[in-house]
Amino acid sequence: MDVLSEMLAALRLSGGVFVDAEFRAPWTVLSDYTPEDCAPFFEIPSQLIAYHYVRSGSFTCRIPGGPARAVHAGEIVILPHGTPHYLHGPAPWPAPMDTQNVLRTIDNGILRLRGGGDGASVSMYCGYLGTTTPDNTLLQSLPPMLVIGIDAAQGDWVARSIDFAAHGVATNAPEMVGKLAEGLFAEAVRRYVDDLPADERGWLAGLRDPAVGRALALIHQRFAEAWTLDALAREAAVSKTVLADRFRALLGEAPMQYCARWRMKAAAEMLRGNRHNASSVAYSVGFNSEAAFNRAFKREFGAPPATWAREAVAA
Repeated sequence: MDVLSEMLAALRLSGGVFVDAEFRAPWTVLSDYTPEDCAPFFEIPSQLIAYHYVRSGSFTCRIPGGPARAVHAGEIVILPHGTPHYLHGPAPWPAPMDTQNVLRTIDNGILRLRGGGDGASVSMYCGYLGTTTPDNTLLQSLPPMLVIGIDAAQGDWVARSIDFAAHGVATNAPEMVGKLAEGLFAEAVRRYVDDLPADERGWLAGLRDPAVGRALALIHQRFAEAWTLDALAREAAVSKTVLADRFRALLGEAPMQYCARWRMKAAAEMLRGNRHNASSVAYSVGFNSEAAFNRAFKREFGAPPATWAREAVAA
């Protein structure tokens, strides 16, 4: 499994909220769904990923104080950080429509919204994915908004699948909606990485560099090993100097510094799941001494493993 696939799997996504919306210009709505709003549909997540697929027409998706993108038929806009955002037609109302201007019905378990004026129309399907790991490196590395053309990426089976989900299957099989949305999110992320500019910097850009990408894969998949810069460079088929320089240029830190941080992230994930105690986690991530592990963990997270685990479980 490559690093990107591993990080996508580690998100542990869940979904099931589904909205069928049709609006006519002028119109503006605010999408500000919270994790607590998901309680009727799935376990309350730590963070939401919003998405809107355009069946016909077009709209603008705008983050207050941030980017705005036009989204057209056959495209999907994904907001990886769950940031509140506005959706509006070509001539937006100055303020979001209130409940009196939107007809809301629940049909077969799907929320259907209708509203706006008498101008150009747009129809869309909207939904949310939840994740219990908001500190996932992949999620943190993504921009606040991604737009991809679904038909160009995967063929019209995606549109047919979404239509199928919208006509009642969401009630009987919400996991189908979640898996479909998860696949769309993965496709959007892969396309975003593939289209990064050649001079891009950051964790995602590091995945594309042959040497740095290989080193990242080794660190992620074999984090319990006692890696050295020499060993990583040999595996990546470059010199120590080349690996260290490329790694620092792309990720802003040295390979061994990243390795130490990732080992602590893996340890925290084991403790968060309440599946292991500090002693077993220490040896699972490559420490020969529980005391040494405790000191390293406290440096990274500000609390000893046992204390951190209790607080994480309580939260």
